[in-house]
Amino acid sequence: MAGRIRQGDVDEVKARTNIADIVGEHVSLKSAGVGSLKGLCPFHDERSPSFHVRPQLGYYHCFGCGESGDVYTFLQRMDHVSFAEAVERLAGRIGFELHYEDGGQASDHGNRARLLAANQAAAEFFVERLGSPDAEVGRRFLGERGFDAEAARRFGVGFAPKSWEALTNHLKARGFTTEELAASGLVSQGDRGVYDRFRGRLVWPIRDVTGQTVGFGARRLLDDDQGPKYLNTPETAIYHKAQVLYGLDLAKRDIAKTHRVVVVEGYTDVMACHLAGVTTAIAASGTSFGVEHIKVLRRVLGDDSGVGEVVFTFDGDAAGQQAAMRAFAEEQRFAAQTFVAVAPDGLDPCDLRLARGDAAVRSLVETRTPMFEFVLRHTLSRYDLETVEGRVAALRAAAPVVAEIRDPALRPGYTHELARMLGMELGEVTRAVRSATGRSKAPEERGASAASGSTGSPGQGVGEAQGTDAATRPFSITELPNDPSTRLERDALQAMLQYPDTLGADLLRHAVDSRFGNASLAVVRDGIASVLASPDPAVRVDRVVDEVPAPFAGVVRQLAVAPVPQRSEAELTAYVTGVVSALIDRELLRQKSELLGRLQRTDRSDTENYGSLQRALVELETERRALRGD
Repeated sequence: MAGRIRQGDVDEVKARTNIADIVGEHVSLKSAGVGSLKGLCPFHDERSPSFHVRPQLGYYHCFGCGESGDVYTFLQRMDHVSFAEAVERLAGRIGFELHYEDGGQASDHGNRARLLAANQAAAEFFVERLGSPDAEVGRRFLGERGFDAEAARRFGVGFAPKSWEALTNHLKARGFTTEELAASGLVSQGDRGVYDRFRGRLVWPIRDVTGQTVGFGARRLLDDDQGPKYLNTPETAIYHKAQVLYGLDLAKRDIAKTHRVVVVEGYTDVMACHLAGVTTAIAASGTSFGVEHIKVLRRVLGDDSGVGEVVFTFDGDAAGQQAAMRAFAEEQRFAAQTFVAVAPDGLDPCDLRLARGDAAVRSLVETRTPMFEFVLRHTLSRYDLETVEGRVAALRAAAPVVAEIRDPALRPGYTHELARMLGMELGEVTRAVRSATGRSKAPEERGASAASGSTGSPGQGVGEAQGTDAATRPFSITELPNDPSTRLERDALQAMLQYPDTLGADLLRHAVDSRFGNASLAVVRDGIASVLASPDPAVRVDRVVDEVPAPFAGVVRQLAVAPVPQRSEAELTAYVTGVVSALIDRELLRQKSELLGRLQRTDRSDTENYGSLQRALVELETERRALRGD
């Protein structure tokens, strides 16, 4: 086994890596002030963004759930890798050669890196085999659906030969073990050993949000294939079908840019949409679209302002209708507006493109129907509206749909629309909706909604972490008293941790000599003072974290990522020096008050002490004026 990675290499890789680039592959980040970015936390479900990243410091912190750390911590938490694997992955990303204390190389067996490598090697094998004679059936399938060789290359489509061991032998020749192939889901286990899982099928690589192949989806082509129409990689250490969205690696940038995502049902639908110009299309793989998919999408979508759009496309058949209703059941989890797009004649995007061209696919998305309108029509279609009994039953079924609309400004309009559809008096429908509004949420859900709807400073969404008790949740700096003195101490510590080079060693040393009224903030001050007193006085967040007692490490990290007031780069220096100078000035004023008290208590006949106190007061006042720039 390889030894420990040299600490110098660990620090160098971290210094060369922009944490915003790594986090940005999972979370849509936007500016939260000078040098600060924010987005929806990837570690817990939330409505408003409380996850902050400071690229200059290389740290992140969530004011909602308390998660914080550096780029290595982020990868460990997001991708479930070890510390060494996180370092090795980032080193490979920037082309940095790591060194180990025993001179060895990275251990690459049985871990995530090996599983990813096996999947990538398999993807290359499948792509190569698509050009072989026995893959004619696969090429014909693609061609009949309007996809040429270039389209296949763009999406990495390949062919698994009709063989029990072609892939297995190929990957073993590349150095992969049977155990690794089994762990990656590429082979199955039988009485006579392992054999290729995918045989005689068209294969799509399923990639995570960073573009790494984590699994495959394979379509049945041959009449003698008794397996399911679509066969996917089983659950593995790197493939979790409830969290992976096909095409997200290709669509994520346009999704974040346009604040729109189009959810389709299959691999060929994603291909058709992208080729037609709808480059925000994605699909679930191997399972129905669910809660975990929504969490992933919301982070990429930046779903916190309510200005985004989620467009679901469904087949016009009964199964498509049921899929639409399942999507509606989870609609409330989005802040974005949700829509449904059903093509004429019930065609899916792939068939629609084939029958009517690229423009028809684009038009399908642009002529979408609001989700609530679609659901209302679907609900009413189950009743006979020609009878009084049918209309009353339909109202009882449809009123809760209107009551569940998040935006209260939309409810009156949909109430009018429901009355029109039913041919009933507006007052009667309004009363039914109001009655349903009181029943639409359980008391605990209403409380959660109220918490998520609160506004204020970053991190005020602490209550959003469902089931979090105030007595046990991590301490948040947003819970500090809001008096001017505590605010000054907090703001000064933020400046000291985030911009120590701008302040300089002299100003920092003066600042840490200041008395603090807040005990928690005083511990952070002492941590900075300890670093300044060391042989290497460079103030870095990780060094301050190491100095303070463990319960206060989170406070340091929060102060390190909390955004300073919004201002331009030109004003930043003036702000950070100003707020730290104000802290020092407060301390000098306290010292002046003490000296004046001592002077008042000193007998004038004691000329030596009296004169010494007067000189100290003059020096103190001179220092205050110099600090203020007078």
